[in-house]
Amino acid sequence: MVSVDAARRQALGTCIVALLFAATAVQATELRVMSSGGLTAAFQALIPAYEKATGNKVELVLGPSMGTAPEAIPTRLDRGENADVVLMVGSALDDLAAKGKVVPDSRVAVANSKIAMAVRAGAPKPEIKTLDAFKQALIAAKSIAYSDSASGVYIEREMYKRLGLEDQLKGKSRMIVAERVGNVVARGDAEVGFQQVSELLPIKGIAMVGEIPPEVQKVTMFSAGVPTSANHPDEGRRLIAFLVSPQARPTIAESGLEPIVPAQ
Repeated sequence: MVSVDAARRQALGTCIVALLFAATAVQATELRVMSSGGLTAAFQALIPAYEKATGNKVELVLGPSMGTAPEAIPTRLDRGENADVVLMVGSALDDLAAKGKVVPDSRVAVANSKIAMAVRAGAPKPEIKTLDAFKQALIAAKSIAYSDSASGVYIEREMYKRLGLEDQLKGKSRMIVAERVGNVVARGDAEVGFQQVSELLPIKGIAMVGEIPPEVQKVTMFSAGVPTSANHPDEGRRLIAFLVSPQARPTIAESGLEPIVPAQ
């Protein structure tokens, strides 16, 4: 009997072949992909099957979707770094398209992501299922960390204000630049941390408390697009088509994201 995983891998390979070799054999190329943290775990899990089926190779470059850090995807593109595909927060990708950095009609929504709280492994998990409990957990926390990308910008600029706790929390909160928030929490440099579920799940040394309450939850859409300076734009579009195929969705879901089904 064929296992579920084996069947999935076989279906995945079949899908890639159908997508990329429907007409004629495609010459193997090396694609450079820039990815922000939210989609990275899912994409890394899908790379081996893609490379095996196509013969193409993928160079993965990591960086946040926004901000001015040297590693940020907008900064990389501004200084002339090449990419064939960018995987990033949808609104940030739209900004790049408006600036002529990404081909507008190449944009495809891939997955939605929610924000979660994490603590160091072995530490007590605060109750955050209700809004009041969540507020008390934040007030009680000695230190709070959040990312310099979409989730952290939302927490710093909007969520604290909506909770009425901006003045109480800003002195013990800090934005983490160019590092996963989970790593900071795992080291004990912050008591609690916030980031996208998919960015917290791969981190060792932390425990997931859970998603933040729906009243203050922020769902972030991650999208894919082809930069205007891409060396292999057609292959980039084929790779994006694979990422939103039915066979790729289970892997995306397992990473903590909610796959988006393209409109027919």
